[in-house]
Amino acid sequence: MKKQILATGFVLFSFLLPLKAVAASFDRIYVFGDSLSDTGNVFNLTGGSSPKAPPYYQGRFSNGPIWVDALANKLGLAPALVTAGAGANSSDGINFAFGGATSGTNNVAGPLPGLQTEIDWFKSGLAKTKQSADSEALYIVWAGGNDYLGGGVTDPTEPVKNISAAVTSLFKIGARNFLVANLPDLGKAPVGLSGGIAVSNGLNQLTEFHNSGLSYSLGELSKSLDGIKLKSLDINSLFNNVIANKEKFGFTNVTDSCLTNYEGPQDSTYDICDNPDSYLFWDNIHPTAAAHKLVADLAFAALTPASEPQKSVPEPASTLGILAFGALGAGSLKRRKPKKASSIKTEV
Repeated sequence: MKKQILATGFVLFSFLLPLKAVAASFDRIYVFGDSLSDTGNVFNLTGGSSPKAPPYYQGRFSNGPIWVDALANKLGLAPALVTAGAGANSSDGINFAFGGATSGTNNVAGPLPGLQTEIDWFKSGLAKTKQSADSEALYIVWAGGNDYLGGGVTDPTEPVKNISAAVTSLFKIGARNFLVANLPDLGKAPVGLSGGIAVSNGLNQLTEFHNSGLSYSLGELSKSLDGIKLKSLDINSLFNNVIANKEKFGFTNVTDSCLTNYEGPQDSTYDICDNPDSYLFWDNIHPTAAAHKLVADLAFAALTPASEPQKSVPEPASTLGILAFGALGAGSLKRRKPKKASSIKTEV
């Protein structure tokens, strides 16, 4: 009897031990998106003037490494620091994300690529060398925020279609492993809160319809594209949890920017909070490095087989609202700053 109890104890104890972090195996990472994932593309194109260091960190739109840096390290891969251009195949993958990218072809920061253009560049590089996309690589897609904050979009139908089209386009040329992120509540970021209650609530509602539509669309892709391995990254729930339980995550401020009074690359009179790691937001849009680390942890968990599969298909009623949402106005907002990606020479 004692042996049986002891054996049972060992079994129970094994469940209490932290699971060894063994994520799905990928040979490289390709990143598509905006400033939330840009590790240097805009920085390289602007000769280092945007985002300027300091106060920004090494071409990232934050005060330190961002989530794709941390995720690559967790996966045992060198960070995808190769920028768009000079061919699509590098030994560690390529970061095509550009600050300011919308989910379409436009960029709110100027003559820079949007998500669809980033993917076209990737496809063009493969075509020149007559290659297919690496089926063992991880393809990250995170876009949409700039459509609403700087692109004037008030109907989430088009951004959702664009993101779904991006996944489908990559799948058709051989990509199989995807990580696609939704949006945090835009009205809870400093840029949204600064517009007042009406603007903040409108942006939050817009975010809700975007995320519901994206969830449904990704669920449909998972059923229709044979062989696809698609993981959803629920950034919205993560940020809402952090905002509701800030002390639990080590934050003291989840509503204000740590970086204030910053007017651009020529400005040297900006102010920085005493402890950036205690802030959720670095500037009025972008998270701090501490927040990015939480995103990386969530992404790694989503890619780990032992992790709980995320819900990908919303209630049918929630998706119907997308079609009726075209009339919502996002209000007047500041224009967003660009984002960045990696390190080969970029062709624009």
